[in-house]
This record gives sequence, C-alpha cells and structure tokens, in this order.
Amino acid sequence: MEVRAVAKYVGLSSQKVRQVANAVQGRRVEEVLGTLALSPKPAAKAVAKVIKSAAANAENNFLMSPAELRVVRVLVAQGGSLKRVRPQARGRVNPILRRSSHLTAIVKEEE
Repeated sequence: MEVRAVAKYVGLSSQKVRQVANAVQGRRVEEVLGTLALSPKPAAKAVAKVIKSAAANAENNFLMSPAELRVVRVLVAQGGSLKRVRPQARGRVNPILRRSSHLTAIVKEEE
C-alpha cells in the first residue's frame, strides 16, 4: 500500500526542488533522510520534511514498520507565483516572480 504526504506552497522553485527529489527516488527512507541532512541545498530540507511526514503517516495510520519503508516517488509541481516589479531607468519596470512549488512524497513498505 502506498502512503503519501503533501506540502503545498513551498517557497522554492520547482526546478530547484526537482534536482533533489530525483536523487532520492527508489531508496530507503532512513538512507534518504541521512543523505538529505548532509545536503547543502535549501530544497533538501523541504523534501526531507515531506518524506518524514509520509513515513509518519504510514507508521501511525497504517501500522507499517518505519525501517521497511522505501521512497517510491517524490512529485514536484509548480505552485503559484508572487508577482512583484522592480523599477528600472526611464520609468520602466522589470518583473520579479517569487515561485513556489507543491511536493508530494509517496512511500511504500518493502516486501
């Protein structure tokens, strides 16, 4: 049985989060959390938080053993963007887009 956890409107662009998410798919949860704790990327903290939440959901709601959980997928979707402007010369403006992303972690018990 697959168990999931979702984090919405994480304040990082989906492109940067996907780099971290693709590196952890298919590995054991304990191994993934150890790897993400040592990663220098800011996205690693957000991905680790969602994976911990999915593991906790599996343990508490479905009585699965946390030592036997494996990360099946980490899906990253683009969230909303805050639109701001920066003044430029001669009365012009340049847009600033503060992008966000939605994360979904799916874990499954090994057989």
